[in-house]
Amino acid sequence: MSTHSSRRSFLQYAAAGFSTLAASRIALAQAPAEPPPRALQVENAVTDPVSVEVNARPIPNFEPRDRTRTRFGSLEYRSGLVLTSPYRGFGGLSGIRLDARGERFLAVSDQGGWFTGRIRYAEGKMVGLDEVEAAPLLGAEGRPITEKRLWWDSESIARDGSLVYVGLERVNQILRYDFARGGTRARGEVIPVPAGVRRLPSNKGLEALVVVPKGKDHSLPLAGTLIAFSERGLDADGNLTAFLIGGPTPGQFSVRRTEKYDISDAVLLPSGELLILERKFSWFTGVNIRIRSIPLKSIAPGALVDGPALFVADLGHEIDNMEGIDAHVTPEGETVLTLISDDNFSMLQRTLLLQFTLAE
Repeated sequence: MSTHSSRRSFLQYAAAGFSTLAASRIALAQAPAEPPPRALQVENAVTDPVSVEVNARPIPNFEPRDRTRTRFGSLEYRSGLVLTSPYRGFGGLSGIRLDARGERFLAVSDQGGWFTGRIRYAEGKMVGLDEVEAAPLLGAEGRPITEKRLWWDSESIARDGSLVYVGLERVNQILRYDFARGGTRARGEVIPVPAGVRRLPSNKGLEALVVVPKGKDHSLPLAGTLIAFSERGLDADGNLTAFLIGGPTPGQFSVRRTEKYDISDAVLLPSGELLILERKFSWFTGVNIRIRSIPLKSIAPGALVDGPALFVADLGHEIDNMEGIDAHVTPEGETVLTLISDDNFSMLQRTLLLQFTLAE
């Protein structure tokens, strides 16, 4: 039996027997019968700025069962890496944002840490990470946010020029950082959020942030708006709640929930297409992920938005607990999607960095 098949079988059929060991946030409160919640501790928090060694192993095929296949729905597989590090605080990566070239990255871990660095490419494929540094997210007083009770669960990230927004799930707050004032050493400022955000479930709350840029024709109705998505905060009809913060038309809207998927991240493409990364988990089927496309123009206060699935994958593919997505456009005009997984600091999971070309 292959290593991949063994890992998949173990996760699908024996996970319940290891729930005490594995019940970090891979459960994500998404199983019909949910495992015990994670202990309230930050044992892997980044405490000081530090350079980090990261090792990368290539993933040549996204579907090991059929190594000739490269097309998956509307996506074409480009390359992938399994990332490991001797640094204890490396992991739990829940959001990522790349520069316009898809090289420099800014990622956030769910234990209050920044990770920055550069993706190294060879012939268009990712081959490693360079210049990786970790630093703690700081609060307004200049101290790590992990010193505050429940403020360690940093799950989402959005960038608007030098301004970086980070969503904290347990307390459902949003911090704004001005990277022009020290980069990852900048201090975070709590921004006002709608009352509905504060009422989200503590472990199914803020999970994805997207900034609609100003000056784009397709984004004029929402220009300057911060869109905040909940993981599984439900409206009266059982759909996923989301919020328009700031901008010309602040308010609340819903994303149609289907097949028990929950939101884990989102990214806005230059075309005006909003892609939502979703996942679901059960002890019987393991992890499933998909990417849905939502027209930005359909989003407005009070709206219920929906869109087709562009991509679906399960544990028969090289996935894990995929929590982050971003996009960049190559000089050749290709739209490349980058996905990253949160390993929950569990020996049963992996930190994966995957790239696909949006084929249509």
